[in-house]
Amino acid sequence: MKKARNIFSVILFFALCNSALRVQAQTTTRVLFIFDASFSMYDKWDHSPKIDFAKRVLVELVDSLKTIPNLQMALRTLGADYTLYPKRNCEDTRLVVPFSPNNFSDIEGQIKSIEPKGTTPIAYTLGKCSEDFPACTNCRNIIILITDGIEECGGDPCDAAKELQKKGITLKPFVIGIGKEDFNNAYTCVGKFFNVQQEDDFRSVLKVVISEALNNTTAQVNLLDLEGRASETDVAMSFYDEHTGRLVYNFMHTINDAGNPDTITLDPNTTYHLVVHTIPEVDKHNVTLVSGKHNIIALKAPQGYLHLVMEGDNEYKALFAIVRKQDDMQTLNVEGVESTDKYIVGKYDLEILTMPRMYVKGVKVNESTTTTVKIPQAGYVSITKPGAGPLSVYADDAGKMDWVCNLDPNPAQQIIILQPGHYHIIYRSANLKETIYTVDKPFDVKSGSSTVVNL
Repeated sequence: MKKARNIFSVILFFALCNSALRVQAQTTTRVLFIFDASFSMYDKWDHSPKIDFAKRVLVELVDSLKTIPNLQMALRTLGADYTLYPKRNCEDTRLVVPFSPNNFSDIEGQIKSIEPKGTTPIAYTLGKCSEDFPACTNCRNIIILITDGIEECGGDPCDAAKELQKKGITLKPFVIGIGKEDFNNAYTCVGKFFNVQQEDDFRSVLKVVISEALNNTTAQVNLLDLEGRASETDVAMSFYDEHTGRLVYNFMHTINDAGNPDTITLDPNTTYHLVVHTIPEVDKHNVTLVSGKHNIIALKAPQGYLHLVMEGDNEYKALFAIVRKQDDMQTLNVEGVESTDKYIVGKYDLEILTMPRMYVKGVKVNESTTTTVKIPQAGYVSITKPGAGPLSVYADDAGKMDWVCNLDPNPAQQIIILQPGHYHIIYRSANLKETIYTVDKPFDVKSGSSTVVNL
């Protein structure tokens, strides 16, 4: 029965690796093995010293990965170079084999030559790992720590692991604890911990860890309408590392030919903050994935359209409107007139950058429909003045003067475009130094008409 189980484990392992090979065509996976060679690895474990069994199984694993494309490996040891006496060395860690293509034989040879000697500086070793991963724009960085004990040098492995994440070096490491002692609590904060208490389990656990490291996981993002149907699409979405805020993926949401949200591949070894760039954005925190399965990520994102149009001929070459949530001053969008943009259903306030500005409050956007806001056609105003001097335009709102703009004091004639309404121009010649010479000129502007104002 044991032999049959082992054969099944090998078949499952290679099936997972072949799946990884298909989804990893565009990404290089870099796996850094950290091998604990502290003196305690000489302790006997079931039938043999822990070091002998761990070395043999790790060599077998490295040999089995030689045919996996887009995979690079490296090896770092801890406790392998300095003895415990006369004094333990808490900086005893070394990158034995750096990342490079086809370095498998070097790694196997170095593993075979390891002899346990020293102590267990886990935190210091994790800190040095940040130097082991060369800069890469399309790499997944994985750390697999194989150890039989806990930190012995007073460091904090939790803080060291967090620093790796902050630097974007690696997601949470895999930690394989070997031996009789259960030290899960010491490594929960560091990464995904596997406690191996028997020799027969070590090989299987190591294969599971490798398959998770290599195997991307599929998912689809369902953007739900008001009826709960996954019908919304054609919007960008970003996946961030929940803990560090680091951007991991950008995608354009797509409905595929089968009418379903298209499948994407994601690394299952992190927790995500998903932001869908609708207007306004919708997001979901703490998105976790089940490795090796197809995951559904659902967010409510019902949307409709807002269309801005100017009646008659559009005298404005580039007219825009500021769009905000109702009773909220934060700008969501600056939408051009004669255009249509998509928004989450709800009510919005518009500030249309006409002269004077128009304010339209509580515009309702309904699902899958277009709400049109019409802007009255403006009129031309030709202003002629006898000489240079300060002049300003005011809207007459039932006797209340609302400032519209100040005009250039120098030109004798200028043309401005105003919305329909009642106005005043207040002007005084620069040569006349007494207030009594102020000119207050009322005038009206009609849609599509020209108005002449002589001061």
